[in-house]
Amino acid sequence: MAKRDYYEVLGVSREASDGELKAAFRKLAMLHHPDRNPGNKEAEARFKEVNEAYEALKDGQKRAAYDRFGHAAFENGGMGGRGGFEAGGFGSFTDIFNDIFDDLTGRGGGRSRGGGGGRERGADLRYNMEIELEDAFKGKTATVKIPTSVTCEACSGSGAKPGSKPRQCGTCAGHGRVRATQGFFSIERTCPTCHGRGEVIDDPCAACGGAGRVTRERTLSVNIPAGVEDGTRIRLSNEGEAGARGGPPGDLYIFLSIQPHPFFQRDGADLHCRVPVSMVTAALGGEFTVPTIDGAQAKVQVPEGTQTGRQVRLRGKGMPVLRARDVGDMYVQVFVETPKNLTRRQRDLLAEFDAVSSKETQPESAGFFAKVKDFFDGLSGQ
Repeated sequence: MAKRDYYEVLGVSREASDGELKAAFRKLAMLHHPDRNPGNKEAEARFKEVNEAYEALKDGQKRAAYDRFGHAAFENGGMGGRGGFEAGGFGSFTDIFNDIFDDLTGRGGGRSRGGGGGRERGADLRYNMEIELEDAFKGKTATVKIPTSVTCEACSGSGAKPGSKPRQCGTCAGHGRVRATQGFFSIERTCPTCHGRGEVIDDPCAACGGAGRVTRERTLSVNIPAGVEDGTRIRLSNEGEAGARGGPPGDLYIFLSIQPHPFFQRDGADLHCRVPVSMVTAALGGEFTVPTIDGAQAKVQVPEGTQTGRQVRLRGKGMPVLRARDVGDMYVQVFVETPKNLTRRQRDLLAEFDAVSSKETQPESAGFFAKVKDFFDGLSGQ
């Protein structure tokens, strides 16, 4: 069964803000959570669907990929592999209520769902790369320089001064959250001492200020396969921002765009080009030479009496198909160029040619104006 559109699942439009997404998610999560619907398989399935949709759309990069590629953006090891819904579990009803309480009290954003220890996964990075059409045809290895956060070598990512280490937070006993009773409710909130990390650094590393990571410019090689199209996304695992306090790094996503070509227009795997020919060549026939994307040349025959718009197909002279053996075709479209800046002699020759022209010489014009004459004769008769 095909998945429903994530925006449809949450009941919001594609232009919904982050706040509207969060509000829609929490409303549906509170309604369908299994803790409120024990034994109701339908509610459990609906909750998982809502959770999956929100996990994909709450992240800006994942949302951009979904808007462009749909569910295919998260297939075959795509962005969606890290979503909490992939593991098949979900937070408790209390967790969701606590999230709402944290937002209302201004304490949101400090909770780590990935467990204690303060080790948070690094952010995913996006790099926009522009390549030429010839690079998309042949493929290439490109070098990119990316300023990003990397693990601090001085403290090995711990954030503590070399020779020391973080200690367990005494306020929350390393859990990152503390419990408080307010009336009938028992509320868990982010620990105000360690801000949800579960650890406290008494003597921070001087090199990174206790963050466990520093900003550096890294040089990476990116393999661009033949056949990529405008908007193709390449994922480099673990090449994103370093995680906090020794956490795992994020991923790097390369988004490709292809520069406009001065001669070819691309349509999937096919290439198109428009070539002007002289009126004489179009009338008498001839040939011309065009370049091909592989750097070679091809001869194109112009039959006698060629009209503007005629297409000539060159098989196998188009673009390769990404991760396939198929190759597209090249289409050459002819347009007849009307002479300009004529000399007196040229004008006299054309006038002489026009004088001896007949319906057989220009059948389309003769047929068109014959129809026009019949039309006006019919109006006169009425």
